[in-house]
Amino acid sequence: MPISFTLNGTSRSVDLPDDMPLLWVLRDGLDLTGTKYGCGVAACGACTVLVDGQAVRSCQTPLADVSGLTVTTIEGLGTPDAMHAVQAAWFDAQVAQCGYCQSGQIMQAAALLAATPNPTDAEIDEAMSGNLCRCGTYPRIRAAVKDAAKRLTEV
Repeated sequence: MPISFTLNGTSRSVDLPDDMPLLWVLRDGLDLTGTKYGCGVAACGACTVLVDGQAVRSCQTPLADVSGLTVTTIEGLGTPDAMHAVQAAWFDAQVAQCGYCQSGQIMQAAALLAATPNPTDAEIDEAMSGNLCRCGTYPRIRAAVKDAAKRLTEV
């Protein structure tokens, strides 16, 4: 039975197993490869997407759990021509080294800033602690989150 949800602002219906992880629905079923596979056990955060504005690990979220909800991936957050404030701050701070974890990092940061518009260092560190960066760009991540917070309050 098809499962319907809103994906990046567009209504979608997919006829895939309801227990299929959202990550594989996005990557293999819908060809949206910006969301990355990292660990498969929700420990690294590379697969983070927003479901009704909340950061979730798509590798452990069954398709059935998003039925009727709104899913936002990195592809729906912004575009190269119209970047979201978090994406622009990431770019300006040159956060990415290898870049593999960055879509999950950005989505986690976007969720944080939607809930906490002016986070403290401790709040940033706590919110981002479940998103691992093998390159160790944590100081730049914190700086980019602070910059994005400023950008969002100036809008």
